[in-house]
Amino acid sequence: MKTDKMRGKIRIVTGSNSGIGKETALALANMGATVVMVVRNRERGEEARAEIVKETGSDAVRMMICDVSSMDSIRQFAKEFQSAYHTLDVLINNAGAFFSKRQTAVDGFERTLAVNYLGPFLLTHELLPLLKSSAPSRIINVGSGLANSGKVPFDDLQYQKKYNGMKAYANSKLMLTMYTYELARHLEESGVTVNVLEPGFVATNLGRNSGSLLLSLGYRMMRPIQISAKKGAETSVYLASAPEVESVTGKCFSKLRETETSPVSHDQQVQRRLWGATMELLGLNSIH
Repeated sequence: MKTDKMRGKIRIVTGSNSGIGKETALALANMGATVVMVVRNRERGEEARAEIVKETGSDAVRMMICDVSSMDSIRQFAKEFQSAYHTLDVLINNAGAFFSKRQTAVDGFERTLAVNYLGPFLLTHELLPLLKSSAPSRIINVGSGLANSGKVPFDDLQYQKKYNGMKAYANSKLMLTMYTYELARHLEESGVTVNVLEPGFVATNLGRNSGSLLLSLGYRMMRPIQISAKKGAETSVYLASAPEVESVTGKCFSKLRETETSPVSHDQQVQRRLWGATMELLGLNSIH
């Protein structure tokens, strides 16, 4: 049932043409928010947007193009968004990917790192001035429980020596979690909160689009034990809308509750080192 409790509020959801992102966009549109669906493929994005509009009756669902594996595309999108909108209440970094074989994105970055970590880092960086001027505002990073088995391979962040798809994915989600905690400290007293979430084992296109026929088949076989994308989106929607978490920051959530992450994810020395390495990779001098 559509409500108007978020009318006038602007939410960005990346990777919102399918899966958790689409369900998140749909739920927020049902709450009356202006939802900007950020997608890579225009045709699939338009199809998803039309479905959400039809289901919600909302006249405030927009679609914009951005390839989160491309740093140039992210910078261009940020400029276009800030020209079109003067406020931003919630940024949901939802887009994610898994690749069974090493690939490089257009900028030369290893693709898993680019989509799951560098992209969210840069997009958030580019939109921070708007988020700050719109405070109270929220940043929500969609992580993974697999982050708890990850590590930060400082000696080979781009996996040029050895690539393992599952390890690369887990590591990228650990980096996203650590970035969330470090960014929360940078944003203290700004009115901008940032949290990460673990959506659970969700039936999405992640494995299907991995490039591995065997893995894709494996994901299909596991469908009976996976939760729906709608269920997986519940924590994203909660963090984007619940008044009781408006001032909560630097936390990880799962199933609508705070949850603990691995010891290494809380190592502030490693967080700071990762932050510095990332700023250098992206050619950034300082946080906005």
